[in-house]
Amino acid sequence: MTKLCVIDDIRSVVEMITRKIPWHDYGIEIAGSATDGEEGLALVEAVKPDIILTDVRMPKMDGLEMTKRIAQLLPWSKVIILSAYTDFEYAQKALQYGAVDYVKKPFAIEDIVQVVKKARDLWQSEHLERTRMLQMEHAVKESLPALRQLYLSQLVHHPTDAAETQMWWGFLELTPVTPPFAVMVIQIDQLTERYGSLGLKELELARFSLQNIVEETVLSFTKAIVFRDEFNRYVCIAGTSLTTSRLSIADACCANIAANTKFTISIGIGEEVGDGRELPRSYQQALHALSYHFYTGGNGALCYSPRSNMGMAEWIYTAESEHEFLFAFRSGNTDKCREWLADVFAGMEKSHIRPTPNDVEHLFHGLALRMLRIMLEKFPRSSIVAFESRVDPAGGMRLTELQDYRIWLNELCEMGCRLMERERTSESQKIIYRSMEFIKSNLHLDLTLELCARAVNLSWGYYSNLFKKVAGTTFQQYVTQAKIERAKEMLLEDYQVQEIAQQLGYEHRRYFSEVFKKQTGLTPSEFKELFLGKPEQPKS
Repeated sequence: MTKLCVIDDIRSVVEMITRKIPWHDYGIEIAGSATDGEEGLALVEAVKPDIILTDVRMPKMDGLEMTKRIAQLLPWSKVIILSAYTDFEYAQKALQYGAVDYVKKPFAIEDIVQVVKKARDLWQSEHLERTRMLQMEHAVKESLPALRQLYLSQLVHHPTDAAETQMWWGFLELTPVTPPFAVMVIQIDQLTERYGSLGLKELELARFSLQNIVEETVLSFTKAIVFRDEFNRYVCIAGTSLTTSRLSIADACCANIAANTKFTISIGIGEEVGDGRELPRSYQQALHALSYHFYTGGNGALCYSPRSNMGMAEWIYTAESEHEFLFAFRSGNTDKCREWLADVFAGMEKSHIRPTPNDVEHLFHGLALRMLRIMLEKFPRSSIVAFESRVDPAGGMRLTELQDYRIWLNELCEMGCRLMERERTSESQKIIYRSMEFIKSNLHLDLTLELCARAVNLSWGYYSNLFKKVAGTTFQQYVTQAKIERAKEMLLEDYQVQEIAQQLGYEHRRYFSEVFKKQTGLTPSEFKELFLGKPEQPKS
């Protein structure tokens, strides 16, 4: 219900207006009445009506003064002036002071009803608008954190006009930071890798706590604003401290985080800039400096400097050097591969001119793909599934530091070389097994090392070493043993010694007998007599 107060020094007028009109039918209730200005103002202060119907000329305080006071006390209330024709000038002034309408005396009841309804509609319309605006203001206040986040993110990504920056800074109620500025980008070290098992609530609480520690630390040196940039990253826009360097402030942040939490952070620091339009440049520099924690492993701060050696390094290694590595890998030479990788990483760590982390990542991923190509050339894809999945960055370990790449590439070398060695061993065994069959099938020949090596298309030197590795004995020992075993079989089959010597490639019986006794401890005749119970019979 809309509240109405009636104030007039003529009591009969007040009675008529308050009692003769069915105000409830119009959604209006009488909140009170008075017969002079002072009493009327006190009533208005007490009940805070929405509409005040008042005479102009009254004792103690006239309608003009009261209208001025009401405009100050209740700016949204609607004042309607009751005025005789001779008081028209007063009515005009009342309108200037804030009254919304007037009714000339004498008046009809219908006149009063119409003007009050008009004031009611105006008040309700304005009340709805005020309510809507209040709701909007409430919504804006509730969304201020998100709006600040959005605006500050745009501020470091896009150049912004100084006047526009000042306007938004005030609207978002941001802490005033005076130029020159510097941007720091703060990253939580290995958040996902080390703490990915934490629940979302615990992670969010940790991120909130870290942001508070960084804010408190920076604000102890200079004015600043800290806001979230990504899931594991914050941005700090800081004013310049007259007493402490940017690097010292960043180091203090790292120390406080390490001392008060189980996390560590890495910080990249951009150059100072003169105004807000240059913040994107300082932000990009800070990101560039942050990327070089790739070499340090984090828990520290690095400043960007155009005079530094960041990104000015020559290539990490030559194409010829890479060919040597890939040849060693293709050969399954694990030690050679490890040695090459150790030299590459040692060279990078000793160098004062380091390539950009992006270049290093591209180079090493390219090397891993070339290793995979060699594996696909030598093996069916189904047999190298584990190696291929390890090469794939999406399926393997998360590579964020130089040390991660060192471990990753060494693991790939070991996996690949192990498969190469296994394959080579298997192939070598097949070759020697075939050679053994050749020897057993050709015992009647003069089985020399050169003859048997040529039979399997190998050099005699390589064949000799490979034979000993696979068979566990020298070539000559194996041939001799094979002939003696066949000789034993033939003796038990009642062959004559002379026949056996001829079929096993011995030119002289005597030499065969000497070899037989040396290998078995018995002469052929003694062996035959021992197992068959009869000595060899001479040919007739």
